[in-house]
Amino acid sequence: MLNLDSLLNVVGELFADEISIVVSNTKEYMYYRPSKRIDLKIKPGDPVKEGTIAHKALSEGQKVSEFIHRDVFGVPYHGMAVPFYDDGVLDGCVVAIYPAYTEGKSVVTVKTMDGWIPIPFSEVKYMEVRDRKTVVVSDRITGTHKNSLQNFEFVLPHEQFIRCHRSFIVNVNHISAIYPDTHSTFMLSMNDGTKIPVSQSYSSYFRKLLGF
Repeated sequence: MLNLDSLLNVVGELFADEISIVVSNTKEYMYYRPSKRIDLKIKPGDPVKEGTIAHKALSEGQKVSEFIHRDVFGVPYHGMAVPFYDDGVLDGCVVAIYPAYTEGKSVVTVKTMDGWIPIPFSEVKYMEVRDRKTVVVSDRITGTHKNSLQNFEFVLPHEQFIRCHRSFIVNVNHISAIYPDTHSTFMLSMNDGTKIPVSQSYSSYFRKLLGF
């Protein structure tokens, strides 16, 4: 049977090109495997720094996904940290680190029948998976993008965009109202009249970020 370090190395190898893997206890980092694209120079035994997503996940006791500026590790990155528990007691967290592909950018460039058109983040209403393609919707333009919704979760400004369903990311600035719904936890009414579901798996995260 694989020991923990061997298992983590196998998992790290699966994502070695793009994603760095970090494991911590509640105080310090225990395991780190850098990817080919980003290296935060973490060493086992280093304390978990305040301001990192690991620290935020441990402090809040829940999954954290956001952009971290370069002043923490000297490298900007996007990451997701998920805490884990032992017999109900917080024991540490696992972190996936992605390079900051969109640092300095403020547009999503979509493909249309006429070519490629950049849409400012502020104009993007929502993104939806349709027929295995990511469709980006704004008032002016609807087009497709090669990135998956999972990739967009890490590169879009987290204060504006929220994943609410396996098929949707929404811009909170374009939500007109939120209603309870029998087929999903909530139903969003967007300001263009579109109805978008909030599924049960995203409902608590969604409510926390919007504060209701």
